[in-house]
Amino acid sequence: MKLAIKLPFIKKDSFGHLIPLKKLLISLIGSLTFPRLNWLNKTQVKGREILENLPAKGVLFVSNHQTYFADVITMLHIFCTVGSKITKNHRNPLYLLRPRSNVYFVAAEETMKSGLIPRLFAYVGAIKVKRTWREAGKAIQREVDLKDIENVGQALQDGWVITFPQGTTKAFAPGRKGTAHIIKEFKPVVVPVVINGFRRAFDKKGLFLKKTGVELSVTFKEPLFINYEDSAENILAQVMDAIEQSERFQFKFEDKIGLMGK
Repeated sequence: MKLAIKLPFIKKDSFGHLIPLKKLLISLIGSLTFPRLNWLNKTQVKGREILENLPAKGVLFVSNHQTYFADVITMLHIFCTVGSKITKNHRNPLYLLRPRSNVYFVAAEETMKSGLIPRLFAYVGAIKVKRTWREAGKAIQREVDLKDIENVGQALQDGWVITFPQGTTKAFAPGRKGTAHIIKEFKPVVVPVVINGFRRAFDKKGLFLKKTGVELSVTFKEPLFINYEDSAENILAQVMDAIEQSERFQFKFEDKIGLMGK
């Protein structure tokens, strides 16, 4: 008679990554980045209570983008406190003792291959996609790889996914329809996120401190009510407005800057 022995240390995620190794990397990255997010700078979180009421799977977080890595790392910190039996306070690093492993993020394939640190971070939960409009610093035109869309759907079946509809850290850049197609295809719960301060505190990659004493803000909004049968254009417009990167917010920002200069 054979005994079926289940060894928890060989469990893998949807992409074949070892979950214990993922958790170890999340704890390591979290330990290294915690001081710069909470001591050298201060992270303010709004709407955290919304996270506690979300389902464990099928949630898509859509956010504006200010650095390649610091944005995602900060959200990983916050997500690790959700449902935590140790602490729900993001200023208490004890939550890193039991990190959450079913959080994924959409990232450009070339970005995640640009060095040892990005490669290690990719193992944590990157869904690597090929940019359709830019590669190696040059403008291109390429069809969306359907495999990339499938991978996002696979991650949604396992947990939470973070994506940046603009695909760039440039403020008020136009959104990409890929996000809308993902929403139409997989019908996730869509949670808008608005971040601020990261561009001032970190370099473009978000790996090195540029300034201390900066207030970093992360605001989670209520899930969007989306008509999944609507056009991709309309859904994208709804998302861009929710993450405060639409034209009307750009005009408000420009007006504010204009008034400050007077």
